[in-house]
Amino acid sequence: MSTASAPPAGSAPVQEQEPRGTLGLGAATALIVGSIIGVGIFNLPASLASYGPISLIAMALTTVGALALAVMFASLSRRLPADGGPYAYARAAFGNLAGFSNAWLYWITAWSGNAAIVVGWVLYVEEFVNTDQNKVFSVVLALIGLWIPAAINLGGVKAMGAVQTWTSVLKFIPLVFMSTVGLFYMSSANFDVWNTSGDSAIGAIGGAMALCLFSYLGVETAAVAAAKVRDPDRNVPRATVFGTLGTAVVYLLSLTAVFGIVSASALSESTAPFATAVNEIAGGTWAGYVMSALVVISGFGALNGWTMICAEMPLAAAKDGLFPQAFRKLNKNGVPWFGIVSSTVLASVFMVMSYAGSVGITVFNTLVYMSGITAAIPYAFSALAQVKWRLVDHRELQTPRFVRDVGVAVVGLVFSVLFIWYSRNTGEDSFIGEYLPFIFAGGAFLAGIPIYLKHRTSMSQPPAVPAWRP
Repeated sequence: MSTASAPPAGSAPVQEQEPRGTLGLGAATALIVGSIIGVGIFNLPASLASYGPISLIAMALTTVGALALAVMFASLSRRLPADGGPYAYARAAFGNLAGFSNAWLYWITAWSGNAAIVVGWVLYVEEFVNTDQNKVFSVVLALIGLWIPAAINLGGVKAMGAVQTWTSVLKFIPLVFMSTVGLFYMSSANFDVWNTSGDSAIGAIGGAMALCLFSYLGVETAAVAAAKVRDPDRNVPRATVFGTLGTAVVYLLSLTAVFGIVSASALSESTAPFATAVNEIAGGTWAGYVMSALVVISGFGALNGWTMICAEMPLAAAKDGLFPQAFRKLNKNGVPWFGIVSSTVLASVFMVMSYAGSVGITVFNTLVYMSGITAAIPYAFSALAQVKWRLVDHRELQTPRFVRDVGVAVVGLVFSVLFIWYSRNTGEDSFIGEYLPFIFAGGAFLAGIPIYLKHRTSMSQPPAVPAWRP
């Protein structure tokens, strides 16, 4: 099902040659896993080191929120298996203005998230090259990490899906290793000081949760790419729940192991915390190199998957007349090339801008917070759409699972608001430094106003919402 009805008035017809139903359940699950597991979890211990082991509580709470969002998106995608996922739900529930705002914000999430992923990816690449972290060389490596996945995506959905499947398998190896073997090498002494932030327990948990959210971005990617999934009514919900649940287990166990193996002070100085942890286990550096190589593969897979998502959201919005029709342009492989290229250009620009002011984990954190802010708002609107539709359903007939669906949506809404509230660079001394993620996110959002004003008269009407189905 597509949200598109007819070409928007005044627009030139665009030839439809987009391949649909290409990804089966396995590939759709790989898209979820590959998009969630990038380098975020592998850099997360260093980002969380300033908070200490209390971050494990934050991760557990974030996992609850992520699972609630996964169940919610599974339910929404079954009811409305439409291209664009969160964009489609917001538009159908609240109209074109909400639809455009959510599409624009989520598009920002996709390309700024790629900028964050590639910065974290470079930190592990630099275990092998550019070990002194020369800034210019770091930027060159990051550009390579952004544009090779773009080239793969331009080659077609099958090429993207093949890379995604294999990298998803390989990226589980370091997490499963740390979630099993790593647990036997933990030292209780590393948990003696539970909160190292100097903030209250609630403040520390909230700040850490905002960082943890980035590690779960991607629970909605199968819904966003519904057009590419075979039998989306069945496979999108299953892929969403299976992929998120499997990821959650290894996330919680591996993060616990890393905090138990390496002290918070040592983690704060590490640019590749999982490599540092495995070196502690093996007593040498060779194991760290193996771990870093696997993380590099993991990050590459995430960049590959998110590059596709960068084009899918604006493609869906362009079909409905909300985005410029350039985003509907397909190359000979049936791929929306303009969305891929423009998103990769923006990710490159923001990556370079961030490196111009700082390096390493500070760059990573700022981009993480920015993409978290712009993702949490569409998540919140999707939760509100679910609540609205289920309340309407319940007025018309007694619907089973009403309490569960509304409860899950409320949990997703609460977590979305908390993620926004705590998405600040709290370790920065200056006001600008602390609120830089909001400044970046706000500036990128305001840039969309002229686009909305130009296209508001050519937007097609939102589709009717299908009735609730048990």
